[in-house]
Amino acid sequence: MKIEGIAALVTGAASGMGEATARILAERGAKVSLLDVDDDKIRKIAEECGGLAIQCDVTDADSMVNAVSVAGESHGVARILVNCAGIAPAKRIVGRDGAMPLEDFKRVIDVNLIGTFNAMRLMATAVRNEPALDEFGERGVIVNVASVSAFEGQIGQAAYSSSKGAIVALTIQAARELASAGIRVMTIAPGMIATPLLLGMPDEVQQSLASQVPFPKRLGDPKEFARLVEHILENQLLNGEVIRLDGAIRMQPR
Repeated sequence: MKIEGIAALVTGAASGMGEATARILAERGAKVSLLDVDDDKIRKIAEECGGLAIQCDVTDADSMVNAVSVAGESHGVARILVNCAGIAPAKRIVGRDGAMPLEDFKRVIDVNLIGTFNAMRLMATAVRNEPALDEFGERGVIVNVASVSAFEGQIGQAAYSSSKGAIVALTIQAARELASAGIRVMTIAPGMIATPLLLGMPDEVQQSLASQVPFPKRLGDPKEFARLVEHILENQLLNGEVIRLDGAIRMQPR
C-alpha cells in the first residue's frame, strides 16, 4: 500500500506507540485521524503533525461510530487502522485481599480486546465497498497490538495476557475472513517499549527491565514500533501474522 494520501485511523494516539505511529504516518503524507479518550493530548499532537483529533472511547459502540464518521467526513474512508489503545493494570487472580474483582478483569478485556474489535468491525465495514487501491484488490490494512505477554504472561497479568492472547488468536481468523474484501490484518507483539508507563518507573526498575533483553539491552523506542507499522503497510505479502518486536526477550514469571 502506498501511504501518501491515504486516510488512517490510529487509536490510543495520545502517547507512546500510538503517538509515534500517528506522527510517522503523517510524515509519510497520510491523512491521519488521532483517536483517544485524552482530548487535550491528542489535540496538541494533531496540531503538531497536521492530523485530526477525535476524542473517542474505543469500548463504546456509539463513540466509535461517531469517530469513524467524523474522520470519514474530513479525510474519506480510512484504509489504514492501527489499534494502539490499551491498558495494562497488574493484579493477581487471587491476591492478599482475595479474588480479583471481576470488574477489573472485564475492564482490561473491554479496552484491549473489545476496543480493538470495535474499531476493526467498523473500519472493515466501511472499506469493503470502496474501490481497490491496486490491481491485486487491496483495499485496506489493519494493524493490531498484542504483547509478548500473550505468550509468556507474568504473575499478575491474568487480564492483560488474556486480552493480548485473544488478539493473537484473532489475527489469522480476521485475515482469512477479510481477505475477500482485500483487507490485510497483522499484529505486532511488542516487548519492553519505552512508553509513558515504563518511563514513569524509577531508573533502577527501567535498567532492570532493559537488562532482561538479550540484544539490544535497552528499552525499545516507540518509533521502532511505528517504523514496523510503516513496513507492514508497504509490504503486501505480510498478512495474518504476529511479529514479535522484543529483542528476543522471553518473559520470566515475575
